[in-house]
Amino acid sequence: MTATLSGCGSESGSGDVTLKLVAADYGTGAENSSEKYWDGVAQKFEAANPSIDVDVDVYSWKDVDRKVAEMVKAGKAPDIAQIGAYADYAKSDKLYTSDEMLSIRTESNFLPSLSEAGQVGGNLYGLPFVASTRLLFYNKGLFAKAGIDAPQTWDDIRSDAAALKARGVKYPFALPLGQEESQAETLMWLLSGGGGYTDDVGNYDIDSPANIATFQWLRDDLVGKGLTGPVAPGKLDRATAFKAFTDGDVGMLNGHPTLMQDAEKKGIDVGMVPLPGVEGPTKGSMGVADWMMGFKQNDHRVEIGKFLDFAYNDENVLAFADEYDLLPVTGSASAAMEADDKHKALHEFLAALPNSQLYPFGKTSWAQASEAIKENIGSAVEPNGNPESVLGSIATRAREAESAE
Repeated sequence: MTATLSGCGSESGSGDVTLKLVAADYGTGAENSSEKYWDGVAQKFEAANPSIDVDVDVYSWKDVDRKVAEMVKAGKAPDIAQIGAYADYAKSDKLYTSDEMLSIRTESNFLPSLSEAGQVGGNLYGLPFVASTRLLFYNKGLFAKAGIDAPQTWDDIRSDAAALKARGVKYPFALPLGQEESQAETLMWLLSGGGGYTDDVGNYDIDSPANIATFQWLRDDLVGKGLTGPVAPGKLDRATAFKAFTDGDVGMLNGHPTLMQDAEKKGIDVGMVPLPGVEGPTKGSMGVADWMMGFKQNDHRVEIGKFLDFAYNDENVLAFADEYDLLPVTGSASAAMEADDKHKALHEFLAALPNSQLYPFGKTSWAQASEAIKENIGSAVEPNGNPESVLGSIATRAREAESAE
């Protein structure tokens, strides 16, 4: 899907300048395509900046990262890209830093946890665009029929899942460790077990004792007891698990804001709680962010900055978040969402965002580490799976990729 928009703005009287913006489509069809959003932003920006042309292409998430990579390789980098990763471009010196583009107000308004995740070598290259966090979702109707309460610990998950299984629930706990997005499901469990992908100083720690113990518990106490449903976790993708939840076939699973909306449309009474941990609710949630970046190639630093300052005003940030049930990435827009009852359904996700932990986006090796997780993690919870061996193999690939940078 592409859309071309015209606008205006220039640098010190140098004449008309055209900014090329490539963005991802968050919509599910023509009716809610992100093309409409960028059309509106571009038109308002044009009205305020009468000599900058804005040429926008909007692509599906399946294509957008590849499209930008192809443009950069061909020597035709866009001025601005809103995509899923920035580190490769930053480390090859193709991007402006945030302080080269943005006003102080815009730069200082990003939520600290997201701003930190967008850095390489202490400089902010990946500007957070939108974010989401994850909570444990449960079907209140199924829980009421089973006479159980929302879980707060892993033991609660196991006992609740057993009660749901006894009531004939198809997926007592849906555990999607298939290749679609298992790096997310994995991180949620690692955090709830006191671990994560990296240690306190940012080195890969995928095969830590805490992480191994987490997957041993999943193998023995959840999967091994037949509490995850008819599809092996390593074969279950997120989209399939989410659909099963909206169909009323899932008791519990880890979910994000869009699932809440989809389930309620299907008449599911959705409950949400922080991710249960070993001894109680997990203090930090998993966060996910997408990124905006400015490329140096066309020397449009000033114009890029003007557009980004405009794009990050509260009106635009909130409009996008509202359209797709996502979370704003700036402090001022987050405060506005928190104060507005219209967004009450997102308040729990919003509260989890400041303490959320994101993927190690600043590592160019993360792409290879993520692929290793998606390809292999499901085997760790198979009946004869060996979490120590599987996590060790993934960790080795991640560290080798890091050393090769």
